[in-house]
Amino acid sequence: MIEPAPLSPPEPVPTTQTVRVALPYINPTATYIIIGFTTFVYLLQMASVWVWGYAVYEIDWLEIYGARFNTAIRAWELWRFITPVFLHGSISHIFFNMYALLSIGTLLERHFGHGRFTLLYFLGAFTGNVFSFLFTGENGYSVGASTAVFGLIGAEVIFFYQNRELFGSQAKQAISNAVFIIAINLFIGLTPGIDNWGHVGGLLGGMIFAWFAGPRWAVTGILPEMKLVDQREIREMVTGAGIILLIFGALAAWGMSL
Repeated sequence: MIEPAPLSPPEPVPTTQTVRVALPYINPTATYIIIGFTTFVYLLQMASVWVWGYAVYEIDWLEIYGARFNTAIRAWELWRFITPVFLHGSISHIFFNMYALLSIGTLLERHFGHGRFTLLYFLGAFTGNVFSFLFTGENGYSVGASTAVFGLIGAEVIFFYQNRELFGSQAKQAISNAVFIIAINLFIGLTPGIDNWGHVGGLLGGMIFAWFAGPRWAVTGILPEMKLVDQREIREMVTGAGIILLIFGALAAWGMSL
């Protein structure tokens, strides 16, 4: 008679535990400074009209020297790839752009930090104005912060995608909302007078920078002392900015040579 072997005790099932880890708190100082400075520049625009009148066709004097004019860029006034981000054509124009910057910037700066957020903002402005320069007519003209704002939205999509395991359902919701906003605004941008190419260029610039240089949060430590650490290194941020400047700088140079 063969006796059955004794049953071994069941192996313990590993348990999982949800842990809440707070993000480092960062006051969105850069967002507030950009909004304040942009508003100040618009006040100067209105003051220049009040003192000297419009320069031509309801374009004020600051726009004459800072707007994205393709003919001026071809004359090597390269600052016009950046300066349009501070200029606006009306009160409603600056209001909606600054409202969007406040809504998105206060969230994104908390993740990106002051320096990286500021770099992202101006890279979006640069890439947006490069696309405007390339794909609008010879007499193309534009002003506004929407190029940079679209860069922020694009970066938000990439950030939540790369950190989706950390944020879970929040990441899915944030990406869905951002994609919806992008689609609606690009559709509205088909209206004459709106620089949709600038929006597309800013969007691409923000996404490229975030892909290479956006924060990659990881949870470190042991309970109860756990914290979030950004795994990105400085060299990756430099690489991200360098890739954008190389690609879009080359596109701008190509456009100026035509």
